[in-house]
Amino acid sequence: MSDRLNILYNKKPCYDIVFSGDFQDLAAELAALEIQDKKICVITDSHVASLYGDEVMDILQGICKKNVLFSFTAGEKSKTLDTVKDIYTFLINEKFDRKDLLIALGGGVVGDITGFAAATYLRGIDFVQIPTTLLAQADSSIGGKTGVDFDGFKNMVGAFYMPRLVYMNVGVLKTLDDRQFFSGFAEIMKHGLIKDAVFYEWLLEHMYEICDRDTDTLLEMVEQSSKIKKAVVEKDPTEKGDRALLNFGHTIGHAIEKARNFSLTHGECVALGAVAAAFISWKKELLSMEEYYEIRDMFVPFNLPISMEELDQEEILRLTKSDKKVEGDSIKFILLKKVGKAVIDRTVTDEEILNAISEIHYVEDCE
Repeated sequence: MSDRLNILYNKKPCYDIVFSGDFQDLAAELAALEIQDKKICVITDSHVASLYGDEVMDILQGICKKNVLFSFTAGEKSKTLDTVKDIYTFLINEKFDRKDLLIALGGGVVGDITGFAAATYLRGIDFVQIPTTLLAQADSSIGGKTGVDFDGFKNMVGAFYMPRLVYMNVGVLKTLDDRQFFSGFAEIMKHGLIKDAVFYEWLLEHMYEICDRDTDTLLEMVEQSSKIKKAVVEKDPTEKGDRALLNFGHTIGHAIEKARNFSLTHGECVALGAVAAAFISWKKELLSMEEYYEIRDMFVPFNLPISMEELDQEEILRLTKSDKKVEGDSIKFILLKKVGKAVIDRTVTDEEILNAISEIHYVEDCE
């Protein structure tokens, strides 16, 4: 049995987000998009293809005109224009036209690449998101942000392009390794911190069920997190204002991700960036000291880092200034006034950033 949310765009129904514990309802949800005369290309990566490629391709049999699968090498290093070019070539060879459909089956890299290819192939072709990681279910599959990295800079080339459907099967989360699962949880935690103190407390109260990946708990968690992002995205679909609040933890987080050559997961970097942003919030007297330390320490039970060795502070500062969130000479920083209340701040100084990086830089005591 599935549940759903409807996403509005410009105050009109745009697409549904369906929540399920399996793929049982996927055929019916896709059939509702009138795909019987369409060609469908499932785009995935080498890892997800081995887990769920055959199952999804079998579901498509008989409900569409033709279905094909395109797979690329798993990992952030594939999130480039070269991979998009390979997708274009494949679609052209398979004679896909504007009436056909793409399906993104995978994590955030797959979703971002597929969405960008859909936005730009023949000036726009429909696509569906089937996110298979908690990170993608919590964040990247909702809201229509698509894109690729460029010369090592994250998501520098992209477009806002809405899917026709997002199908979230939380059952697939049980095949994630612990590191990838908790990486996604960083975005879930972020949603509570910026918009919903009650949800944040719920996460802490259900810590054990979340860590055990109880299906009912995961369904409720992902749906409640999606409601928060839905509200933000509908208010500001193209990030002219409040949608920037979703970048809490990402300014310094993205810089750490790049500085460490993507050896850390996105969620690990977001957790570090969130601690740094909460530290700046405390030092600007938006948060109390007690609130800062409570926020910092709440990442620990979910296997997320709050400090890191070997951080080059000057390099990370430099990388924050090349982030796409920079406007003119100022960095658009997201800070916290309290749990559940984030604000946009353009007054954060280099010294404040360096102090925050120092706070999360673990230096072993040699004495």
